[in-house]
Amino acid sequence: MEIVLKENPEQLELMRCMGSTNPAVAREATEAIAAFLGPVVRKVLMTAGTVAKIYRDVEYDEDSDPSIPVDLFYAEGEGYVTVWSQNVAGGLPTSQVTGFKELKFGTYRIDAGVSFNKKYARKARLDVLSKAVERLINEVLIKQERNGWAVILKGIAEAYTVTQPNGNLVHAIATATPGVFQLKDLSNLMTRIKRINSSYSSNTPVAPYTYGMTDLYTSPETKAQIRAFAYNPVDTSSGNTVQNLPQNLREEIYRTAGMQSIFGVNIVEMNEFGIGQKYNVLFNKFTTAGGNGFAQAIPGNNGGNWSATDEIMVGIDNTRGALLRPIARQSDSGGTFTVLPDGQFEAYGTRVQKVGFYGFLEEGRVLLDARALSALIL
Repeated sequence: MEIVLKENPEQLELMRCMGSTNPAVAREATEAIAAFLGPVVRKVLMTAGTVAKIYRDVEYDEDSDPSIPVDLFYAEGEGYVTVWSQNVAGGLPTSQVTGFKELKFGTYRIDAGVSFNKKYARKARLDVLSKAVERLINEVLIKQERNGWAVILKGIAEAYTVTQPNGNLVHAIATATPGVFQLKDLSNLMTRIKRINSSYSSNTPVAPYTYGMTDLYTSPETKAQIRAFAYNPVDTSSGNTVQNLPQNLREEIYRTAGMQSIFGVNIVEMNEFGIGQKYNVLFNKFTTAGGNGFAQAIPGNNGGNWSATDEIMVGIDNTRGALLRPIARQSDSGGTFTVLPDGQFEAYGTRVQKVGFYGFLEEGRVLLDARALSALIL
């Protein structure tokens, strides 16, 4: 992402004052710019990254004792839900079985700091300040992405739903041919989702068309297979991988450089997915740690077991609101992201010719209902 701060006389003068040798003047100017940067960073974080489009924000007052009334979110009538959450940033998400009641959740602080030489402030180099803000946002965003996807992948690794007469259904199924994605694989996953989302009496839910999959996250390599549908509609080189498509569908794929949706499901391409990539490796760690969802075999995939050479495609139902981000609302500013002058440089006075900013927010990641998640294993 690129942050561009517009030049105006007030901002240029504040920038110059940040580089002043007078500590009081420099401090006042730095505080003014920090107050301006807080809402800017918050606005960018709300739209940047992938988890911002998956999780729904639930704000609470700073230093309060927040909770979620689970029974109001999911009035299923009977049973329990399994919730995955983190207690510390970057920590292993843990599962908690709870009845339908007030659910207390843990949050953690995500912070980052940036600095630059005061000479750029005295020259009113807004481009340097813009790059510093970009770095601040990127550091926070990387931590948010890792924490958000850790909860999702842990949920898939352990999730299973009790159905009748099928027994325990895991939320991930294997493709018919290892390493090959075909339309019938997506169709089979959609069928599994329908079974998982039956009512508590194993019948059709009251609103049968509200439960499904809206987005499928995958790797660039799998997206390449989807593009190949356009020019290679019939391919028998890898065994049973015949893919017959109508001519108009192949033309649509050709014109759009690969389908953006299949069967109404959005196909989202992410570099973090794929063999050897960090989310694939993270999911491998969760499954080898004894995930309940993978205690049962995955038919047709490497003898029924997940391995590091497999690849995961993550399906998410964004209509359920099952993924929440509790975030603290700061009492001073009323915002959710705070930027402050970095006091470590002030402590040394003019000996350290630097100026810096420290930004932070308090948030958590909660998966209320794992039935909103599914996966294909290639």
